[in-house]
Amino acid sequence: MEEQASAIVHWRIDAWFPDLSKDALDKLKKYRDELMKANKAVNLISVKTIFLADAIHFADSILACRIIQESNPTLQEIYDFGSGNGFPGVIYGILFPKVKVILVDSDVKKVEFLKSATEALGLKNVSTRCVGLESLPANSVQACMARGLSNISKSILLSRRVVPIGGAFYHIKGDNWSGEVGEIPTQLCSVWTPTLVKLYKLPIGESKFAVIKTVKIA
Repeated sequence: MEEQASAIVHWRIDAWFPDLSKDALDKLKKYRDELMKANKAVNLISVKTIFLADAIHFADSILACRIIQESNPTLQEIYDFGSGNGFPGVIYGILFPKVKVILVDSDVKKVEFLKSATEALGLKNVSTRCVGLESLPANSVQACMARGLSNISKSILLSRRVVPIGGAFYHIKGDNWSGEVGEIPTQLCSVWTPTLVKLYKLPIGESKFAVIKTVKIA
């Protein structure tokens, strides 16, 4: 049964992103294998998304990570808050080996998986921290991102102490992104300035996704 299930799991990253290096493509596929293997014991991704994980998780993260890097090409370090299953942090580390990526999550089992997987992939630029993001040192995070942490309002509220003035938080959002931006309370807008970095679409489907950047101004 397991062999039959794995046989129907799509993997179209090579066709969708032919410009990626062989090394990057190999690491992405190996990460897929590590993820699927660990998912049997640790709840990393919903079983409903396994069939289309190449689009829902991998392609989504590749596209979003490219947008973030293109918008800030001198970026040297970025934190992935609530990393959990490694999306997008591990993908960022694969795509941009010169950028230091710190995966932050408070779930011990998920962090153990992330540490094991990144070691298996040989990602020397990626490290893990098993803490709540609010426990990080004050003003220590100049750039961070999140894909599944929470809505924008709660995310910037949680990170208010650790992100310094001028720091940027990149939020990877689904087709409800505009609603989340509109729901940011006025008092938070006096501390953070939200802007749309870029809209994007997955290789399948018509829904539009977005990378939203919030910069701390006070």
